[in-house]
Formats: sequence, C-alpha cells, structure tokens
Amino acid sequence: MTPMVPTGRDAYVPCPANPWYEEAMPRHIHVFDAPDRFVADAIGQPGSRTFYLQACEQERRVTVVLEKVQVALMAERLVDLLEAIRERGVELPPAESGNDDDAPLDEPIMEAFRVGTIAMGWDVGRGRAMIETRSVVEDDEDPPEVEDDDPDGPDLVRVFLDAPAVYAFARRAARAVAGGRPPCPICGEPLDPQGHLCPRRNGYVH
Repeated sequence: MTPMVPTGRDAYVPCPANPWYEEAMPRHIHVFDAPDRFVADAIGQPGSRTFYLQACEQERRVTVVLEKVQVALMAERLVDLLEAIRERGVELPPAESGNDDDAPLDEPIMEAFRVGTIAMGWDVGRGRAMIETRSVVEDDEDPPEVEDDDPDGPDLVRVFLDAPAVYAFARRAARAVAGGRPPCPICGEPLDPQGHLCPRRNGYVH
C-alpha cells in the first residue's frame, strides 16, 4: 500500500515511502465458538521447551506461544471454574468426562503471537467456559480492558468449550507441564541434567 499525504486542496496524492513511517498492522481477533481441537503442548527438550496453545476449527488454525506457568495455571483454574459453577447449582458432567487428545500439535506451527494475559469465565448463554488469551502489550504491566471494536487493542484468541472439553484440555495441559524436568526432592526446583545447585543444600550439586 502506497503511503498517502494530504495536499492543500484536501485531496490525496501518493508520496514515496518514508523509512521512518511504519503502517500499523490490523488487529486480529480469532473466535472459536466450537473448536475441533483446543490443546496445550510443549516442543523441545526438558529445560528448553516452548509451550504452545493451539485452537482448530474446520480449516482454521491458530497457535500462540505462552509460558509453562501460564499453562499450569490455566489447567488448574479452569477446573476450579467448573467446580465453582457446579456449586451454584449448574449440572455438569464429572471431571473424568471428555475425550483425551494426545495427538501432536498440527503442523506447520506458526506463532500468531506471544500470550501476555489470560482471562477465563463462564458464558451463561452458551453454557460453556470462555478462555481468552491476549498478546503481550509492550511497556504496560497492567493493560486496560478494550472492546473488540477497538482497532488499537491487542490480538486475541477467544475459545468457548463445554465442560467435557475443559476437563480434557486441563488433563492434557497438566501432562504437558509434568513432562519436563523432574523436581528436586529437597527444594522442588527442576533438576538439570548437568547438575542441580540446590539452595537448601547450600548450593551443593547433586
């Protein structure tokens, strides 16, 4: 697209590209009302793994990158969310429900963005859980809430899951988190194959 500048007659004429001019990229909002797959997994060797979240629905597929701790918290808090909904009198299937998806991530894996914030809730109208991941916002530790029609908001992925799918997602996410380095039996920190400096043993390697 050729950059445009106004003239004195309020018309527009093309001008040469300015190296200091950067056109803002359009915001991307990906909504999956009934995904065929929604999984979290990791790729790489223990200690240097990259965690991904992938949503697929028919021909659409979006993959985002997030931290291990974010995956662990998602798995834990989604289960807590369903338990809170159950306590309010909503009839839900047992935690053992849902079909486990152990297939690898669909390829090619193309990172849409790196996750900054995650929101979860229960959509009463749909009777489904809502999981929303938003891209990292630069230089803003506490990004403000923005509406979907705000062109300056962050990219996001919004997924709606029924209870069995939530339970299946949480189980797989927990397995992905646990598939890394085993914890030190003394301090609980991950063990490194090259040796572990345990703070509770005054830095002794074991």
